[in-house]
Amino acid sequence: MATAVKKTISLPPELAREAEEMAAEEGKTLSGIIQDALRVARKERLRKEFKEIQGYWSGKAKEKGILTEKDLCKYLKG
Repeated sequence: MATAVKKTISLPPELAREAEEMAAEEGKTLSGIIQDALRVARKERLRKEFKEIQGYWSGKAKEKGILTEKDLCKYLKG
């Protein structure tokens, strides 16, 4: 069984109102709406980090003339 940690957060009135409306519309608790938002934010942050890492290594590969999978195989075989 999952456990929960209670936290107190502060929201600007407009954002709190929007969150409460979303919860009512979706049949969720306010806590559920906040959890969903945090999961989406985490997913986006990880996606951004992945793209940055991918861009870095793509640049390194291009510097070495590795443009295709075939190029990579040749490079790795030495």
